[in-house]
Amino acid sequence: MKQSETSHERPFQSSLKANVRAIYERFGGSSDLVVRLFRSDAAPERELALMYIRGIVDESTINESVLSPLMSMQLPKPVGKEEPGLLEALRTSILSVGQVRDVLMMEEAIQLMTGGMCLIAAEGHAAVLMAGVGGGEQRSVDSALTQTVIRGPQRGFVEDLNTNVSLIRRIVRSPNLHVQTHKIGSETHTDVAVLYMNGIADEAVVKEVYRRLADIEIDGVLESGYIEEFIQDETFTLFPTLMNTERPDTVAASLLEGRVAIVVEGTPIALIAPITFFSFFQSPEDYYQRFDIASFVRMIRYGAYAVSMLFPALYIAVTTFHQEMLPTTLLISLAAQREGVPFPGLVEALLMELTFEVLREAGLRMPRAIGPAISIVGALVLGQSAVQAGIVSAGMVIVVSFTAIANFVMPEFNIAATSRIIRFGLMLVAGFLGFYGLFIAILFLLVHLASLRSFGVPYMSPMAPGASVRGLWRDVFVRIPWWAIVLRPQDLKLRNPKRMKRSKRPIAQRHVKKP
Repeated sequence: MKQSETSHERPFQSSLKANVRAIYERFGGSSDLVVRLFRSDAAPERELALMYIRGIVDESTINESVLSPLMSMQLPKPVGKEEPGLLEALRTSILSVGQVRDVLMMEEAIQLMTGGMCLIAAEGHAAVLMAGVGGGEQRSVDSALTQTVIRGPQRGFVEDLNTNVSLIRRIVRSPNLHVQTHKIGSETHTDVAVLYMNGIADEAVVKEVYRRLADIEIDGVLESGYIEEFIQDETFTLFPTLMNTERPDTVAASLLEGRVAIVVEGTPIALIAPITFFSFFQSPEDYYQRFDIASFVRMIRYGAYAVSMLFPALYIAVTTFHQEMLPTTLLISLAAQREGVPFPGLVEALLMELTFEVLREAGLRMPRAIGPAISIVGALVLGQSAVQAGIVSAGMVIVVSFTAIANFVMPEFNIAATSRIIRFGLMLVAGFLGFYGLFIAILFLLVHLASLRSFGVPYMSPMAPGASVRGLWRDVFVRIPWWAIVLRPQDLKLRNPKRMKRSKRPIAQRHVKKP
């Protein structure tokens, strides 16, 4: 056999037994491969074969819509002098499933079988029919586990790509929602869907997403994190340049803003691009409750993020180098607490922070039945007992605890993880150089943030470059009322930047006559 005619590129033969044997050998005789050979009364001279993979198909659909019609089929009478072929008759008149197609190449048929389709072959035909009978055991749609809200939709993505796309379709009921599916992974052949709103999204961004996905060469994709690391703009940065979400409403809102969503088979986490730094502080619930409350909560998030990064470093710098900045009473109280503590402030803070990180990871990995016990052990044993033993001061315990609480305020886990890592670097700088080193480190972070891009969009947009007061405060630090949000985000070059024709007052105030 020639090199170009390997089993990966081999066309089907007219011999049924040869085709069945080739597919059976291609799967290595796997126990979940079902092969059914049978004959029908309508064509007793020809043997038929039905093949599928158990567990990823709906066997009741196979029995009712494929096997039963084949066993009891009545071939249609020829129209005119031409008699239709057996496979054509099966496809047009016998099979009652929605998706049926002819396949000539063996490798294509094998990929379709692994995707939840069954194969129907007949003796004397160098082609097969593939029927869509996908199914099997899957997790039902449930509430989002990682991104919860009090007010708003409670549905979350699951591991099935078609289900996830349908959840988005139920929200955005428009033909302008375009979905293009690609297969990535030479072994897994994972389906990756790209979603965008035609007429709103920037065509250059959509083409760039397609180009980066097409350049991925890997044997398998098991989660959207694989895709994220391949297509992100900057690898060596702590700040995420793509957003991930488990909520269909978040994806729908991003699509209406002109962004592009990437949904991967086998994971409930979808990717959104392009994104900015300020997008990570916007929760879906901000748009489901009153704008004044949402604005207040959003400002708290910004403050909590600053606290989660800077609070331990500020405490170390003040207590080590700049004691004159503290009131005398507070300075005496802190000095009294530190009496007998054997470690300097930097070492003390590092020990407490590392201990808390260990407790956090232990609480995440432990079974839910005993997970809360980790918090009790951390609070009582490692907190109160450590202070009583004179290993750490009570002030440091308060600082570390408040920092940890502030870190949990972030609505997005990946941006919260960024502050956890940066916090250790700022603590080291503050322990050696005080406020001087801390200010230099913050300036370096701001320069680094200003240099980042997400699919060509400045990461700090709309603040930099070209910030305007009107654009800066519009749905960035505060949320204005819905009736005043006329434009979509100004950081994207959208084909249709307007949400509505013009800004209007609340409906109840439009017809009120002035006295």
